[in-house]
Amino acid sequence: MDTRLDLAFAALSDPTRRAILTMLLEDDMAVTDVAEPFEMSLAAISKHLTILSRAGLISQEKRGRVKWCKLEPNALRDASVWMQGFGQFEPVNLDAFERFLEAELES
Repeated sequence: MDTRLDLAFAALSDPTRRAILTMLLEDDMAVTDVAEPFEMSLAAISKHLTILSRAGLISQEKRGRVKWCKLEPNALRDASVWMQGFGQFEPVNLDAFERFLEAELES
């Protein structure tokens, strides 16, 4: 399980990959459609998709001449279960924390 968690969190560490996962929430997409909103090469997008695939977060399937990407909804289950273990802690009030940091920096 540790390896799967490592792969999932590593894949989620990149904002482009998180954006791709968000796009795939809507529906399966062709690789070219996934690449469209990003200002990077198709090869760069393919590398991101490979990382997401290795982490098990998406699957890819060739339909005719087009490669399609599909979100694997259960892939984040282990990560979610692991994170829920930290639910015992109080939620952080980010506004109060920001005010505290500003006050400390002004001193």
